[in-house]
Amino acid sequence: MSLGIWALFVPAAFALNMFPGPNNVLVMTHAARFGFATGVLAALGRFPPFAFFVLTAAVGLGAVLATSAELFAALKIVGAVYLIWLGVRMMRSGVAARAETEAGARIGTLAAREFWTAATNPKAMLVFTAFFAPFVDPARPAFGQILALGGVALGLEFVAVVLYATAGTHVGRFTRSPRGLLVVERLSGAALVAAGVGLLFARRPASP
Repeated sequence: MSLGIWALFVPAAFALNMFPGPNNVLVMTHAARFGFATGVLAALGRFPPFAFFVLTAAVGLGAVLATSAELFAALKIVGAVYLIWLGVRMMRSGVAARAETEAGARIGTLAAREFWTAATNPKAMLVFTAFFAPFVDPARPAFGQILALGGVALGLEFVAVVLYATAGTHVGRFTRSPRGLLVVERLSGAALVAAGVGLLFARRPASP
């Protein structure tokens, strides 16, 4: 792949990774409540699903999802229900959230939130598939090119994780009071519910 293609791809991929989607809401919330290191470590849970999406895009399974109305609808409902459930749980946490903060964060639990938020979002797979396509040279095998693009995109995703976790630590100063923590929990929960509702009504791309 030429340097010109990479010069176009890297800033575009970074902008996509910085979009304030459900996973980025989570890492900022986790960092605000439990600190920078915990937020970053928990965010590693999103990478196995994202890596799987890159692989499936490379072998063409993303196209199957894009053209199968039934499969897209099923995954969409599962993902939307999970986001809404998680958002409502965060909004209703109240005293439980403060107790969890005092007891210390369980990274495994937080990483599981990241994992399932990424894994149950069919739009993420479609984004990977549709986003990589314009940067692939049709004269060369697509598999290796998509893996290379995906590897760079995942690296930029980690940069986005660090930036959102940094922002979360600044928000964390506000959460040192019980009232501040409650506000952050409710705002974060509302954002996840909104994302779930948006996913529920999302349409798959039209078939070519």
